[in-house]
Amino acid sequence: MNHPPPAANLPALQLDQVSLTLKSAAGPVDILRQISLSVPAGQSIALTGPSGSGKSSLLMLASGLERPSAGRVSVAGTDITRMSEDAAARFRRGRIGIVFQSFHLIPTMSALENVAVPLELNGQADAWAAAERELDAVGLADRAAHYPAQLSGGEQQRVALARALAPRPQILFADEPTGNLDSVNGAAISELMFRLNAERGTTLFLVTHEDSLAKSCQRVVRLQSGRIVADA
Repeated sequence: MNHPPPAANLPALQLDQVSLTLKSAAGPVDILRQISLSVPAGQSIALTGPSGSGKSSLLMLASGLERPSAGRVSVAGTDITRMSEDAAARFRRGRIGIVFQSFHLIPTMSALENVAVPLELNGQADAWAAAERELDAVGLADRAAHYPAQLSGGEQQRVALARALAPRPQILFADEPTGNLDSVNGAAISELMFRLNAERGTTLFLVTHEDSLAKSCQRVVRLQSGRIVADA
């Protein structure tokens, strides 16, 4: 299910004074502190910083999987901050794709089914044909009938990438997508993400600790102690 791209004058993603505070036995803990960030449509942006700096938490807020304690998150001009969980899930569907370090494939489904079934559940008429095209785009057309246990880590991440990109989302969020891969497979996944970002104009929001991967992005934002300390 394709959605119209955001208007040229609207950022793909806008965070306004976003904070996240969690409760703990020792009292409230500030995870993110007044983050403001504007990401133009089609841009590739890397989020870096030391462990515990809030990178994954910021990705979860930006993608609508978590809610901020304060501030506002907008996707293509739509404020998703105060949507109900169901409304936010409907809004994300087809607009936002997410790839995690762990592949999160369904083990009892083939590669093709892992990509096609979510599309079918979303009501896409050509779900199976679209899934075949996406597996071909990530170089796995000949592995469509294989189950996750029969695929290497690199191949499983390719399936996860195909699944995330199959609805042609406006934004692809990737949280340490090469973290569980060796250098060869990691480089191949990186090349795929940047190629599809360029070919389709999909905004790429990437969390990584790898300098080489970050430097491949058009923009690098560094977090430390829940704050943006560099943006270039």
